[in-house]
Amino acid sequence: MAKSPASKITNAKKREYRSIGHNLNPVVMVAENGISQGVVEETNRALDDHELIKVKFNINDRDARAELIQELCKETNAELIQTIGKIALILRFAKERNERLSNLLR
Repeated sequence: MAKSPASKITNAKKREYRSIGHNLNPVVMVAENGISQGVVEETNRALDDHELIKVKFNINDRDARAELIQELCKETNAELIQTIGKIALILRFAKERNERLSNLLR
């Protein structure tokens, strides 16, 4: 069953998700030109399948990168778990969890 939006995640749960995310590779790349509709669609697909994903932002400006991370989270209704350099770890619980694909169940 789907859980409510991830806005009330405890620090202990975030620590658990960071641990899971440590071994993940980025599945979506965002370039200098920003967030296109295709990036949003691909991120939504990846979140529906995997729930917890890494997104790589190929943007050197730290402030611009932070803004794009927040924009992508808002567009996809996802929760930012962690950022390290150019990588963001984001989470959105799936409406129908696929046990074979979900990174949370591995």
